Amino acid sequence: MSPRIFLTTLAAVVAGALPMMSGTSSLHWSGQAQASPVAAAIVRADPQLLRVQAAIEAAERGDFDAGQYADLARHPLYAWIEYAYLRRDIESLRIEQAQSFLARYDGQPAAEAFRELWVAQASRREDWAGLLAAWKPSIANTGLRCAELQARRALGRDDAQWAGEVQALWRGADKALPPNCDALFDALAAKGALDAPLRWERIDKAAAAGEPATMRSAARGLPADDAALANDYAAFLEAIHTRALNWPKTERSAHMASYGLARLARSVPLAAEAQLPQYAQALNFSEADRGRVLYQVALWTVASYEPESARRLEAVPASAYDERLHEWRAREAMARSDWPAALAAIRRMGDKQRGDSRWQYFEARLAELTGDKATAQRLYREAANKPEFHGFLAADRINASYTLCPWLPMDTEAQRQAVARDPGLVRAVALYRIDRRGWATREWDAALRRFDDTQRRLAVEVAQSHGWFDRAVFALGKTPAGEARTDELRLYTLRFPLHHDATIRREARTNRLDPAWVAGEIRAESVFDPRARSGANAMGLMQILPGTGATVARTLGLDWGGAESLYDPDTNIVLGSAYLRQLLDKYGGQPYQAIAGYNAGPAPLSRWQSQRPGMDPDFWIETISYKETRDYVARVLAFSVLYDWRLNGDALALGERMRGRLDGPRRKFVCPLAVAPPPSVAPPATPPTPAQPKRRR
Repeated sequence: MSPRIFLTTLAAVVAGALPMMSGTSSLHWSGQAQASPVAAAIVRADPQLLRVQAAIEAAERGDFDAGQYADLARHPLYAWIEYAYLRRDIESLRIEQAQSFLARYDGQPAAEAFRELWVAQASRREDWAGLLAAWKPSIANTGLRCAELQARRALGRDDAQWAGEVQALWRGADKALPPNCDALFDALAAKGALDAPLRWERIDKAAAAGEPATMRSAARGLPADDAALANDYAAFLEAIHTRALNWPKTERSAHMASYGLARLARSVPLAAEAQLPQYAQALNFSEADRGRVLYQVALWTVASYEPESARRLEAVPASAYDERLHEWRAREAMARSDWPAALAAIRRMGDKQRGDSRWQYFEARLAELTGDKATAQRLYREAANKPEFHGFLAADRINASYTLCPWLPMDTEAQRQAVARDPGLVRAVALYRIDRRGWATREWDAALRRFDDTQRRLAVEVAQSHGWFDRAVFALGKTPAGEARTDELRLYTLRFPLHHDATIRREARTNRLDPAWVAGEIRAESVFDPRARSGANAMGLMQILPGTGATVARTLGLDWGGAESLYDPDTNIVLGSAYLRQLLDKYGGQPYQAIAGYNAGPAPLSRWQSQRPGMDPDFWIETISYKETRDYVARVLAFSVLYDWRLNGDALALGERMRGRLDGPRRKFVCPLAVAPPPSVAPPATPPTPAQPKRRR
């Protein structure tokens, strides 16, 4: 969406021509007109950015001439130009240069990024005084933390506080630490401050984490007999051996044997199950020890729907069950079409899990299949209140409108401009625009740590006005501790951006696809980032592998411009949409199976099709054995519903969408009157009446 459209939309909302989507009973609103704007003056292109980019590249090559770029000395990104220059020659850099840079830009992300490099370099040079001069407690890297502790020791500052910090480092680690930490632990041991209980504490943690190498490392320094036992514990984790039958009959020995058997169960459940009785009897396993092993035996059996799944699930003690195993018990019964067993499995879940829209929906579905229609209707109504995949499915089952309560806060233009002019955010956006993603994210994270909730939300608007669409995914909806920010989940236009919509519509029409599906795929794959690239080398908006792109281009009779052409949005959408059409044709016109194939590939999809032929789409999706693909299919279909709303103001029924029936019934969106705007946002005095949108197919 262009800045002009953003501004036009804001003016319409403020004037009351567009609705504020809270407390209204029906949502007839074309989503294209919802996005929050940023003033045109703020989003205007920086004419110096290309020179900044050239200066950074010159600095990285080593031929940067400050005089040649003197006009950039006051540019917001000049610190990053200097950073690139200093980083390249850090091994020969004079201490004065480094100290000057750190002092001039102290607190800025460029300085803090350089600080970490400089501390590491000082450690390599054993310049301990210089390291401590540059050190800041905010540095979180464990290897650098060990370097700082090493510097204090070298300068005679290894006092009681030092010993306590090294002990905390030791206690906090269940996995191997960087090699430079070893000298600290040796010094701690020499002081008599790394005793046997501390060593066993770390051995126990490492065993629980399945880290035998760390167990062996921690055992060094134990008395000979204890060290031998600890090493035998580690050996058992790597390969089950009968020596364990003669271990001391202690609680620790029982734990160690259960860890080893649980580890074996992840690869060979049958062997772990067969060997459990003799070790359990010899070492007096507790219920928790047995449960630990039986849990893994069941999990790694049911994940492939092997024949022994139901029996092994029943063998797991109730005390060992967690949410994941409860889910798998329900899925396993569904995969066998054993509806009473699946219903019973859901009803064994805890209240919180059972109240999730997924399990509310399936409890209703299974109640319906087993003849309890009254319970089914009640649960469908409860699930339908949630604007999620299973909530939309529940609404379809009772022929109800979809629930959606968007929130468009009434922030002022002064607030927007203040956030957009924040120096850290200015730097973040500018770095993003010259494709310095890592640096941009550093600036972004630093800015958001200073922002309150309103500023953080407005920062997302600023980022999106510059095409940086994924910031909503990382910045909205959850606290740093992972708790849900429920109100922010209602910021649908920020969380579901829409860009390149003309191309999406064109290619969807060309390939006889639902444009909302194409948009949903883009949102799931790249969040509309044309430069996105995965670890598997999938590229661009629709995350297409170069080989797939070349094949599809050849099929279409198009010139193949090479892998880099996948970063062009139009090219990517052309090829990605055509590929979706190919998958749809290959898999019988069933979008839910095509989406699974798009994510997992043809081999797993063929296996799932052969395992559960003819199964209803909702059960088939839920019983996909790969969590990533199972969640992906549901996510793309839910996103498609939301993008249909954004494009058209209503949505094709999800049950029809899953089966590719584009001419099926459509659903309106409603917001229950009980849903109010967040307390910090004052609603308009008289809620405006929603305008009937124009359909734009």
